[in-house]
Amino acid sequence: MNGSETARGSQTWEPAPRRGEELIQVAEAVRQADDWLIVTHERPDGDAVGSALAMAHVLSALGKSWQFVVEEPLPKRFSFLPMFSLAYPISNGIDRQFQNVVAVDCADRGRFEKLWGVIADGARIVNIDHHQTNPRYGTAWLVDEQAAATCELVYHVVRQLQIPLTADLATCLYTGILTDTGGFSLPNTTREVHQIAAELVAAGVRPYDVAEPALESRTWPQMRLIQMALNNLTVSEDGRYAIVYVTEGMLEGAGCTDDDTQVLVNFPRSIDTVEVGALFREIGGGRVKVSLRSKRTVDVSRIAQHWGGGGHVRAAACVLTCDLPEAIDQVCARIEEALAEA
Repeated sequence: MNGSETARGSQTWEPAPRRGEELIQVAEAVRQADDWLIVTHERPDGDAVGSALAMAHVLSALGKSWQFVVEEPLPKRFSFLPMFSLAYPISNGIDRQFQNVVAVDCADRGRFEKLWGVIADGARIVNIDHHQTNPRYGTAWLVDEQAAATCELVYHVVRQLQIPLTADLATCLYTGILTDTGGFSLPNTTREVHQIAAELVAAGVRPYDVAEPALESRTWPQMRLIQMALNNLTVSEDGRYAIVYVTEGMLEGAGCTDDDTQVLVNFPRSIDTVEVGALFREIGGGRVKVSLRSKRTVDVSRIAQHWGGGGHVRAAACVLTCDLPEAIDQVCARIEEALAEA
């Protein structure tokens, strides 16, 4: 084994900073100000919750005051996370506005629009995100679409600020990376992702204690919803795309909420011949939310952008204002066009 091989395999590995100038600006903005509002997107996933709570740990370590305000209570499957109980629903009422805001995993300002009432005009907004459709809003931003998760970017903020990597902080970061890489199975799982994960485990993360509730556990109502939805799973004639849908009546019949539909999002794509999978779900008010997933060749964010949505190359979402059959027809037509181009 030569010297370079020894170095690569040693414990002195140092990750290359992401977006150096952006990283420095974000770190300094966080260091200089106090009294922070932490926000993330509606219907938060593991990366959203993990990165928000990781920033709460960062701000606490710096001696800063903060409040993590959410549109609705966080999904219970993430209740194992430290500080989970400190997420404050906006419905409880807040009689003040914040001058300093850190937005994590929000591709645009619209992802936290219901919280604008507690954000002061001209507020300083720090934007940390990994969606390729992010326009780099705010007064400081760390946006890198090559990052596997927003938690990967927060990890670099932690290092830049020289915050001690405690087991609690590491667990928040690991949760976001684990979930946004699909349990380290998606194409965004890089060598660096594994190296960061190894460092987080060394800091005290218990991988199974994160993976079991975040990825594997299903409630009985969720299992009933899966049973109902798989009855309408449909594959295109050429086998290249598949769809599944959930109506409001199905949610009510299964005893589920909209958050529970996340257990279905990967079923269509999991079919061996399928390149693009889509989940349609009625969300009230004559609207249908569409979650899109692809395997290798189709950029589903471009499909989602047609209706004002966005996301990643392999995972994106949008909302259509129409009934469910029309939404299915419109989106399937766009999927077919994208497959033909690919």
